[in-house]
Order: sequence, then structure tokens, then C-alpha cells
Amino acid sequence: MTSEELDIEFRASVERVNNHQEPFPADFLLRLYAYFKKATNNYGRPSSRKPIINAFKTNALFQVENISENQAKQEYIDLVNNYFLYRK
Repeated sequence: MTSEELDIEFRASVERVNNHQEPFPADFLLRLYAYFKKATNNYGRPSSRKPIINAFKTNALFQVENISENQAKQEYIDLVNNYFLYRK
């Protein structure tokens, strides 16, 4: 897959998540958060009002620190596709 194709598929996956109306499981959201931040090269601090949520987000970011932006995009895409394929 070319870089351009990866970007198109990534944006489609982000849109799919944003358009979904039902709540996602918390662990799924944390993985999406980490892959999205890595894929978009956005390393701003988590901004939740709850310190525990910020801690979980920071931990999720640490778990993806050694992958590339393109790997993060692909992981995000795979995560979204698997969720919608296997959700109940």
C-alpha cells in the first residue's frame, strides 16, 4: 500500500469512528487514542479533567512510542476494521 493510500484509508477509519453513535469500550478508545496521536505526530499532553484518565492516556502513548507514524496508521485501521467486523 502506498503512503497516499494509507492516508486515505486512515482518514476513512477516523471518520468511521467519529460517525459511530454507540459508546466504544474504554480499552479500545485508549488504543485508538494512542495510535491516532502517533499517526498524526501529535504529542500534546492529555487534557482530561480527571488525572486517572490522563494517566491511562499517557501509558497508552508510551506503549506506541517505538512504532512509526505509518505503522500507527495501519494499526489504527486494523483496530477499527476488526472492531466493526466482530462487534455484537
